[in-house]
Amino acid sequence: MSGKSMLAKVKQASLPVVLALIFGLMLGLFAPVHSVQGDPALDQETDLLRTIYSQVNPSVVSLNVRIPANGMTDTNSAQGQQGDQTFEYAAGSGWVYDNAGHIVTNAHVVQGTDQVEVTFADDTQMHANVVGIDLDADLAVIKVDGNMSQYKPLEVADSNSIAVGDRAIAIGNPFEQSGTMTQGIISGLHRSVAGLNQSQNGSFTIPDAIQTDAALNPGNSGGPLLNSDGKVIGVNEQIASSVRQSSGVSFAIPSNLTKLVVDTLISEGKIQHTWLGIGGLSLNLDINEAMKLQPDARGVLVQSVEPNSPAAAAGLKAGAQRTMVNGGGAILGGDIIVAIDGQQIKHFEDMVSYLFTNTKVGQTVKLTVLRNGQQQDVSVTLTARPSANPQS
Repeated sequence: MSGKSMLAKVKQASLPVVLALIFGLMLGLFAPVHSVQGDPALDQETDLLRTIYSQVNPSVVSLNVRIPANGMTDTNSAQGQQGDQTFEYAAGSGWVYDNAGHIVTNAHVVQGTDQVEVTFADDTQMHANVVGIDLDADLAVIKVDGNMSQYKPLEVADSNSIAVGDRAIAIGNPFEQSGTMTQGIISGLHRSVAGLNQSQNGSFTIPDAIQTDAALNPGNSGGPLLNSDGKVIGVNEQIASSVRQSSGVSFAIPSNLTKLVVDTLISEGKIQHTWLGIGGLSLNLDINEAMKLQPDARGVLVQSVEPNSPAAAAGLKAGAQRTMVNGGGAILGGDIIVAIDGQQIKHFEDMVSYLFTNTKVGQTVKLTVLRNGQQQDVSVTLTARPSANPQS
């Protein structure tokens, strides 16, 4: 083959190659940057999460507790027997609160326990004693017996400053997989969730809970919910799920409420929450129509008043007219609470939140009520909640 024919063949073969190279360069020019160099935003997020984990995880602990049979446990539990005694063994999470060895967790993790073992991220294990439990807020404080100098307390943020859409990060011990990190967003605020102070008719509620879609599962209970600064905004407490596993709807006790309860448990070993002693419903369109109120009326309709309660002593009036509203029963005709101490009350949850966070046992509050269409003020001196009562 001559040199000329060889050159021709090379040129013919090179044309597709050259076109391919040009086309490839064009693809590279217009393709997403991450296909060539990596996504800078993704790198920043990874760096943020790694930094938070390295700073926070050493102060997050795994809890293993032993509870005599019939005690309340976290859902991630197993049974065992020693001699004639049957025990339940449960796992949960917690986090370092201060330099004195106090650790925050949920009440339902340690309620009824006779043995608590704390395991840190570096595999150090210590025994702990229960300092105090608050069933109404589902919070507890334990104290470890050991050297805590190398474990930094987590910083607690102001939960009133968070908003829906903010980043939410959880670190804990789901299914006994310690040091597990998940993330999501704040999905909702000011939710009401059931507390542990129960009776056959129901339970008190915990106000102002934080809703998140960060994956939580049995064993996450008591661990911290964090913001993008790695500060605690809540204590992971429960999930809404028909299969007792993450469904993207989880709840945490807000940090402001946590700090209020924990500081009192540390100083006094217990805490009392105030009691009004009513059962009620938030006004809605159907109730407003049935009671001939304005469609936009807001407040709490008093349906029942507990005997010997502060509400009874103050003369609050319950309704007597039973009717069906929104497919359920309601008792109409009672007082309508529209404010406490001048603070507007739109929903039943607003009243529970105010009582929970702004009042003390023995304090007198002023309720503004509508009675027979007339507004008036009623003074109520609050007492401590009964140990088992379904009302607020």
